Amino acid sequence: MALDSASPITRSTLFRRKPVRRAADGAVEGPGLTRTIGTFQLTMFGVGATIGTGIFFVLASAVPEAGPAVIVSFVLAGVAAGLAAICYAEMASSVPVSGSTYSYAYATLGEIVAMGVAACLLLEYGVSTAAVAVGWSSYLQEAIANLTGWRLPDAILYAPLSAVPDAPTGVINLPAVVLVGLCMLLLIRGASESARVNAIMVVIKLTVLAMFAVIAFTAFRADHFANFAPMGVGGVATAAGTIFFSFIGLDAVSTAGDEVKDPQRTMPRALIGALFVVIGFYLLVAVSAIGAQPWQQFEGQEAGLSRILEIITGTPVWATILAVGAVISIFSVTLVTMYGQTRILFAMGRDGMLPPLFARVSSRTQTPVQNTVIVAVVVALLAAFVPLDYLIDVVSIGTLTAFIIVSLGVIILRVREPDLPRGFKVPGYPVTPVLSILACGYILASLHWYTWVIFAGWVIVFLAFYLLYGRRHSALGRGIVAPTEGGH
Repeated sequence: MALDSASPITRSTLFRRKPVRRAADGAVEGPGLTRTIGTFQLTMFGVGATIGTGIFFVLASAVPEAGPAVIVSFVLAGVAAGLAAICYAEMASSVPVSGSTYSYAYATLGEIVAMGVAACLLLEYGVSTAAVAVGWSSYLQEAIANLTGWRLPDAILYAPLSAVPDAPTGVINLPAVVLVGLCMLLLIRGASESARVNAIMVVIKLTVLAMFAVIAFTAFRADHFANFAPMGVGGVATAAGTIFFSFIGLDAVSTAGDEVKDPQRTMPRALIGALFVVIGFYLLVAVSAIGAQPWQQFEGQEAGLSRILEIITGTPVWATILAVGAVISIFSVTLVTMYGQTRILFAMGRDGMLPPLFARVSSRTQTPVQNTVIVAVVVALLAAFVPLDYLIDVVSIGTLTAFIIVSLGVIILRVREPDLPRGFKVPGYPVTPVLSILACGYILASLHWYTWVIFAGWVIVFLAFYLLYGRRHSALGRGIVAPTEGGH
């Protein structure tokens, strides 16, 4: 029976849920996307979104906090991120549609919760994409300067405002806008083309990191690990918190549900595969870097891995190659995070939570063109003109909240739908999802209070939009999709 979209606000309308079993069968209402992405390309999506600027520069922050025991910190951060990734793997195999945590929350916790999660995800993907594009601009400048000795003028390299005192300012961050535009063109051309380009860039960035490890191991000294944990257990834990955010990005795999071949098997494999690749390369880089340089020298080493190579080899050549690798690395991150945001908006448009424009698919390219253009314009404006420094911790809240919702969703679906077909099951249930919730909650508790205020304000605005628009245009509310029995 159709639900009245203009009915009074009640618990039953706010918490109505999408039918899980139709999603598990791959059935969707409204526009659909073409399934062209295989396991390898999807794994590269996860790796591409995760291995970005973090590993190139995080050691300068993390090593002074933990000493050589930063290796243990990498393992702890990987375990925390891995717990969430494993929960994502089960949810992706149970609800194999586009939309990531938004779609999972819609199927398990209800419509208004899904909109709250969507606010988290859009903030995470939007701000982080813009911030990464700004970072790409800096690394591009470094690579150009190393190769040619020429520097871009400040007017086209920096935004007119800065959140950091005495930081350089300009008129527009033009390289960041160019990067967003290139990613937009790729995404409009097609998902399979974007996946192919991303896979190539990921292979290049992994090759560059492997090159760093090989060169660093030529200067390896075991005595650099002698005073293994100078800051004690507390230092190891602090460094793990710093490093954790270098693992954010694995959830990008779950945004591709509508475009993956055999999603119930492919998505879990890609998530777990990406997790192991990321942890393996992070540990390889950390061990080789500390073996090549005393841990006391990492503090304040702004050039990160590039500087280590320059010290070892006595020439800037290899450092320049690494800088070029960083430029490629960040391009890959921007491409995948923009892709993820467009697919979340696509799922919301298809559900009626946003105007139909966001779910419109081009008959020629089989991509949501208007949606992609809107995302590109907003991200480019943020990257070009807005200081984003204060919003990075807000991104962390959005990401960790999404991780918690996914872990909670695993428990709810196991209880509510024990016989639901699952291509992957979380090992160690229910301990694993509970540990994931606790680990993410612990990191959330360490964030500044003003970050929570900004985040709460954004979510309230988004929920107000839902009450004014989404609730009345919901496909569930209009009877286009039948709600889950007992879903209120």
